[in-house]
Parts: sequence; structure tokens; C-alpha cells
Amino acid sequence: MDFFLLTLLAAVFAWWLKSRSDRARITLLATHLRPFDIEKLMETLSEGYMRALGEQDPQRQQAIWTLLAPSEQKMAEQLGQLAQDFARLDEAQTRVMRPDWPVSALLQLLGRAFPAWPKRHSVDMRALLTLHAQALARAVQATGGSPSTRAFTLLAELMLMQHSCHWFCKSRHVASARLILRHQTPYEKVLNSVAPETRRAYQALSGV
Repeated sequence: MDFFLLTLLAAVFAWWLKSRSDRARITLLATHLRPFDIEKLMETLSEGYMRALGEQDPQRQQAIWTLLAPSEQKMAEQLGQLAQDFARLDEAQTRVMRPDWPVSALLQLLGRAFPAWPKRHSVDMRALLTLHAQALARAVQATGGSPSTRAFTLLAELMLMQHSCHWFCKSRHVASARLILRHQTPYEKVLNSVAPETRRAYQALSGV
């Protein structure tokens, strides 16, 4: 069997392992999201913020902010509960590799011989969700500053949380591409728009 065929078989096997792992993580996250309205609430808040930010009449703008307040509170509560539920899972189910495929596949294979390697190059989704839940709760409760600045921060916190979910299900690069496709916003801009406390904690945890 020549080298080319061996390389091809190894690539196919690695891709099969990745696909199986992706499906398992997608199913795991979807199962835990099912009892909540997090995706619907994010859509409501995103559209509401855009409508309020584009409103020229101060009274109408304030009315929109007021209408969005219950959804903000509900979002913070549900994300907090999701983080608590996810925290009960085993670490082996919740770790996602920092490098993208095929490096991630190689690290996982080498992890059989060097168990510390995958952990050293991975992120625990339990910790990420806890971080996002705490960050959103702070943003919702924040007082002072203009409503528009607060809305930009809240929106960025939500987008970064969504990025982490897509990263967990697929990869970091796929998650960044989806941010551009769905929100026309680069990952770097989202990271620079969250609260400084969130950004520092996220960079320390994710290693990016």
C-alpha cells in the first residue's frame, strides 16, 4: 500500500471522527437548549435593538427600550439556567479543541498516548457558558451610560455567546464565518465590543 493511499485513508478516518464528534456536540447542546427560548429571545432582542437604535424620536425609542426589558431579564435568567444545567455534565463531553481540523484531530489521536495534550489545547464549554451567563447578567443589570451604548454591549455579549455555541458544535473558524453571515459583524469587532471584564475573562479562558 503506497504512501498516498495511506494518507488518504488517514484523512478520511480523521474526518469521520470529526463528523461523529460534531454530531455528538450538536445533539448535546440542542438537547440542553430545547427547554429554553434562548434563540427566539436573541432574535427578539437583536431586532428590537436595531429598531430602537434606528429610531429618531426619543419617546418612541424609550418605549422600545422599555418593551425589551422583560425579554432581557428572561434571556439572562434562561442563559444562567442553561449554564447551571451544562455544568452538571462530564468534562469529557464539554471540551472543544482550540485548533481547527485537522490539527484538532491529530491532537485527539495523540491524546491516547499523551492524555494532557487535548486538555491543554481545548476549552471547556461549561466554563464558557458560565462566563457568558455572568456577563449577560451584568450587562442587563448595568445602570448609567446611554441606552444605545448599553444596547451595543448587550448585543455584543449575545453574539459572543452565540459564537461560543457554534464553536462548540463545529469550529472557531466556522463560528466566526457564521457571525459575518448572520450579523455582518466580524468576530474581532464583537470581541472588542463586549464589556472589558468579559473580554479579559474570555481571552484568558479561550486562549485567543
